[in-house]
Amino acid sequence: IAADYVLADKAYDADRLYRKIIDQGGDPVVPPRRHRKRQHAYDKALYKERNRVERFFSRIKHFRRIATRYDKLAATFMGFVTLAAIMLWLK
Repeated sequence: IAADYVLADKAYDADRLYRKIIDQGGDPVVPPRRHRKRQHAYDKALYKERNRVERFFSRIKHFRRIATRYDKLAATFMGFVTLAAIMLWLK
């Protein structure tokens, strides 16, 4: 899947992964590990969006039906994910 940006945490800070993302036309947004000799720059504002997505997934997993994936059909599962998102938004 082609992507404009690839957001990941420090665990994915590897030169091999960087080259693969850039070769496919993407821009890696990964903070560098502390032990790197040459620290690279990354978009901190875009990296904050990754955190928001991670927190959203953490919150919807509190709904048992989503966490255990009772639904067999993808459309039904997506419907309940949407319902959980609405319930969190209204909270």
